[in-house]
Amino acid sequence: MVRSAATWRSALFMAVHAPYGFACFVALVVGVAFSAATVIVWIGIPLLALMMVGWRLAAVLERRMIGLAFGVDVPSPYRALPPGRNPFRKLRVMGADPATWKDLLYLLLLLPLAMAELVAMVAAWGVTGTFLGLPLIAGVRGGVEVDFWFGSVWAADPLTALPGTVVGLFLLLGALYLTRSLAAAHALYARLLLGTSRAQAENRELRERTAHLQASRARGVDAVEFERRRIERDLHDGAQQRLLAVAMDIGRARAKLDDDPEGARALIEQAHAGTKEAITELRDLARGIYPAILTDRGLDPALSGLAARAPVPVEVAVDLPDRPPAAVESIAYFIVAEALANVAKYARATSASVRAFQDGPWIVVEIVDNGVGGAAASPGGGLAGLADRAATIDGIVIVDSPPGGPTIVRADLPCSW
Repeated sequence: MVRSAATWRSALFMAVHAPYGFACFVALVVGVAFSAATVIVWIGIPLLALMMVGWRLAAVLERRMIGLAFGVDVPSPYRALPPGRNPFRKLRVMGADPATWKDLLYLLLLLPLAMAELVAMVAAWGVTGTFLGLPLIAGVRGGVEVDFWFGSVWAADPLTALPGTVVGLFLLLGALYLTRSLAAAHALYARLLLGTSRAQAENRELRERTAHLQASRARGVDAVEFERRRIERDLHDGAQQRLLAVAMDIGRARAKLDDDPEGARALIEQAHAGTKEAITELRDLARGIYPAILTDRGLDPALSGLAARAPVPVEVAVDLPDRPPAAVESIAYFIVAEALANVAKYARATSASVRAFQDGPWIVVEIVDNGVGGAAASPGGGLAGLADRAATIDGIVIVDSPPGGPTIVRADLPCSW
């Protein structure tokens, strides 16, 4: 405890806090009284508004000082101010906020609290310092007399004053405990008046959770809409055009069937090749929507299939005791597919690895390559799309790709949401 920086920060805070409490008390009493007295001539109304803003700023400063001194986080309890530049709307919200008036109560009680802490600290550390310095005092003054409740003790020289130093060591331990106890009590009092109540904390957490879910839903809708446009584009530009060409070839072959059998045969063979190409494109498109191997055999064979089609050697390691939900499997598959596609296009890598394992309630998928790095989840890019897809189930995608590599794409996907 003697070597703990928190103990000495707490002691310093309570030693110098009394002047701050005195300044806040005088400013509040004088300012509020003057503002209230001048309300009748309208000057007091803006003065009261300024005083309210001032004591809220003083409370914010107090939270910062408590955090620095005690290492205790006192969360801000204030209601969100309305957007815009209208000061009257903001002042109305501040005046209706209970946290504003709790700040005022805290600052008004700060002076007696700080004075009590200062008196306790001066008494404890003064007595401790006196006993620890008894040999020095006896040597300088040629003797020292210490009064106890049961009588007095005379020390004629530093040697006879050494027992007082032993007592001072025990008192030092008590002063340290007193300092930490006062710090804990002050932090508890500050959290009670300057922090959030349990109901406020729950409401804030609920609002943050709701905002997160709304953002996740919006990103999920955008990702689905992007996939729908991609599928329409692939059908229109790929399989649809090929099937149209097949229909035209068959029509031309039917017209030539009687007059030019060899030409008709060539057109039929061309239509047959076009049909096979269209089937291949439709198969690839269906695999891009949801691969059949993922449904039938699970994530391990599906990822192995992706690795086999990659242009660089890819090592796959899947360690999942049970099959995750279908949505998790699908998202994990497409994250790996997009990451390996980026490796092939941009990374200039010679090898890559894919790991999938379970970490508590999370499925973790990690793709690493030894390429040039510099990948970023820029808006509208493929990596950003992966983050949007994972956000639909409250998943997280992290891209770590310093210049020069390696690039690490990690996705944490929850098994329940």
